[in-house]
Amino acid sequence: MLVLDTDTLPVTDRLAALHAAVAREGGISTVQELEPASRMQKRLEVWNFGPLTMFDTRGTAVRFVRSLRRARRELANNVSLMTQLDGHGTGAFGCNGYQRHLSADGLGLVPHMAASHEYGWAESGRSIAFSVDIAELGLPVDTVRAAVPLIGYSPVESLLAHHLRALHRDADRLSAGPEAEALAAATVQLTRALILSVAGHEETRREAARHTLLTRVLAYLQAHLTDPDLSPARIAWVHGISVRTLYRLCEEGGISLEQWIIGRRLEGARGELAATDRVPRTIEAVARAWGFGNPAHFTRRFRRAYGVTPGEWLAQSAQRAGDA
Repeated sequence: MLVLDTDTLPVTDRLAALHAAVAREGGISTVQELEPASRMQKRLEVWNFGPLTMFDTRGTAVRFVRSLRRARRELANNVSLMTQLDGHGTGAFGCNGYQRHLSADGLGLVPHMAASHEYGWAESGRSIAFSVDIAELGLPVDTVRAAVPLIGYSPVESLLAHHLRALHRDADRLSAGPEAEALAAATVQLTRALILSVAGHEETRREAARHTLLTRVLAYLQAHLTDPDLSPARIAWVHGISVRTLYRLCEEGGISLEQWIIGRRLEGARGELAATDRVPRTIEAVARAWGFGNPAHFTRRFRRAYGVTPGEWLAQSAQRAGDA
């Protein structure tokens, strides 16, 4: 949902509108806009996935500050994670004296009940973030707080960053669909695993690893769908388990590993064939890019899944684009 677009406002009203929007949505107490009002541009979108709220903030150089003393009561128990979007510069993150520059694979963690924080970027930038009540994580405040300066050492960090970007890419549809609650639960479990991977007791870390293993495996698969060497052996090795354990884990979760991968790859190829805002590629090139080395096999699977061939789908998509 679009909350703010300063391009639609008079220059004199833009900064006040930004202050009001970020205070209301994220509890931000101070905004330091680094461009004059005539060049200022900000756009803020917000989506709800069950108990989780996702934010997309983009625009000219800025610094947002949230003070613990001025925190809004309804946000006081929230935990937030933020990252910079691919191709949109580097963010500057600070929390209780800890400072870090964030790229697309890095995350900033903020336990709102125990920390003030600031975040921003020079020139132009774009960040995605989410916020959730700490009760959803089931972790003590001290554990979350201890993880703040350690997140960069976690093997889960890049995985969760990829997961957030995947959610963000189709946030309008996913947040409104029946899968929203399940996606929120998966995101919360990955966040819990992230925190415990660097700050939990050993026994607690082992328990969290067991409980979140399937979630981490599926998030890894989603992030590496286009890798040509994505095999059960590689997936098992990355997660420190045997191939036999991997298959048993998927079976217990009601998932066929191969069919899950093929289904997601077909979805990706189908979406690319329908896209009108990309440099066009041949059907064979799209198939290869999504892990189908045999064009005939790709055509058979595509027809079985969607009732049309890739060529028919491409023609239909082009016709729809021409009619629009």
